[in-house]
Amino acid sequence: MEPLYFEDYAPGLRLRTRRRSITETDLVNFIGLSGMFESLFIDREYIETHPSYSGRLVPGALTYAIAEGLVVQEGVLHDRGLAFLGAEIRAERPVYVGDTLCVEVEIAATRPTRQADRGIVETSHRVLNQRDEVVMTLRITRLIRRRGGTSALPPSTG
Repeated sequence: MEPLYFEDYAPGLRLRTRRRSITETDLVNFIGLSGMFESLFIDREYIETHPSYSGRLVPGALTYAIAEGLVVQEGVLHDRGLAFLGAEIRAERPVYVGDTLCVEVEIAATRPTRQADRGIVETSHRVLNQRDEVVMTLRITRLIRRRGGTSALPPSTG
């Protein structure tokens, strides 16, 4: 998809990302990187003795990171996203290694800022597994470049 300027975001506009399966390697790498050495994620015996889990549980933070990656890969934010301003995250059901996720994004609200080169966009995300069950909901606020806006990065000096 083409990158979108602030003016292109209309409340109600929707997109659905491609899908991505979560692997054991994803889980191991994320735990090592984040330091989330929690029995729920690293101790197979613990998981097997707690029948409420039906597999290798994935941390909500990894689910969120993969969902964000899926949205970024769609290209709508490339060269247009200026800043991540915040998120409300709600885990709705467990995610396991082997689950395949996609994200449905809906533009919830937009508002201009005092600076003419940017605006604020709020999006609602529904992260779905391979059975189309909602596993996570997100409300994300971003600063997005307006048409004709200049780069937020300072000019290169080197």
